[in-house]
Amino acid sequence: MLKYTIILFFLFLGNTLVFAQAKTQPILISKDTVKSQEINPLAPAKAAFYSAILPGLGQVYNKKYWKVPLVYAAIGTTLYFYNSNNTKYHAFRDAYKSRLAGNPDPNYAYLDDARLISAQRFYQRNRDLSLLLTGAFYVLNIIDANVDAHLLQFNVNDNLTLNPKLDQNDINFKPSFGLAFNYTF
Repeated sequence: MLKYTIILFFLFLGNTLVFAQAKTQPILISKDTVKSQEINPLAPAKAAFYSAILPGLGQVYNKKYWKVPLVYAAIGTTLYFYNSNNTKYHAFRDAYKSRLAGNPDPNYAYLDDARLISAQRFYQRNRDLSLLLTGAFYVLNIIDANVDAHLLQFNVNDNLTLNPKLDQNDINFKPSFGLAFNYTF
């Protein structure tokens, strides 16, 4: 019985010493310095709407100013090629029509009828492709503004990490690969 009493005494004494030491050390309270942002669910729709009204305006709304020249370069280039191909298509078409009417165009006198038809088809196909690419870049502009507005609201602070990890198995010493997802409060 005396043995248990001595053990309990030292356990009690050890616990009070531990608590006494813990009370003498300063306690650090860490404050979260990352401010939580309110999520605006209408911001992506607003950015997409702005880009639909005027290409590049959604990127300005998202404060991604460097994307605006890219949007206008893509749409402007395809519109330039549309205009160029359309002009050449009409020139070859008018030359062919005037040749059929008995008024051959002297600028295209060196071409036979098959070559005029082939040139019309070539420039018509390129004109249509340019128009299709213009529409694709316009839609891509809208999608980019929408996705970028969504990603602006995504939590990318240091409390949320995803790290690859390589460990060695202690039994057979083979490496094992893994992915660690950490979230700290």
